[in-house]
Amino acid sequence: MGDPLLTRDRIKLINVATDSEVAQLNQMALEINQNPEGFFNQCEITLVDFKLEFGRDRTGAVILADEISPDTCRLWKQGELDPVKRVLDKDRFRQDLGDVEGGYRQVLERVLGQRL
Repeated sequence: MGDPLLTRDRIKLINVATDSEVAQLNQMALEINQNPEGFFNQCEITLVDFKLEFGRDRTGAVILADEISPDTCRLWKQGELDPVKRVLDKDRFRQDLGDVEGGYRQVLERVLGQRL
C-alpha cells in the first residue's frame, strides 16, 4: 500500500485492527519511544523521528516488528549547527549530502562509545 501513515481513522477504514488493538498500539508506541530517545541522548545524538512497524505473531498477538537504525529514523549529531554536517542517517543518501557511510559510522562509534 506504499507504506502509508496509519492514523486511527485509516486503520478503522481498512479494518486491520480493532479499537482495543489500536489503543494497545498507541500505548506500545509511547512506551517504545522512551527507550531510544534516552539512549541516543546518551550518545550525543538527537533522535528527530522514527517509524514503528507492528505485526502479529503466530498466536495473533500484536508485536513490534521493526529495527531501529539510521535507515529507519532520523538522527542528528548534537551540537552541530550545520544542517548538512549534523545528518547521520538515511537523509545523507536521500538528499544527496554525500558520505553516507561516514554518517552511519559516526552513529556506530557513538553507540559503541569508541572510534572505529
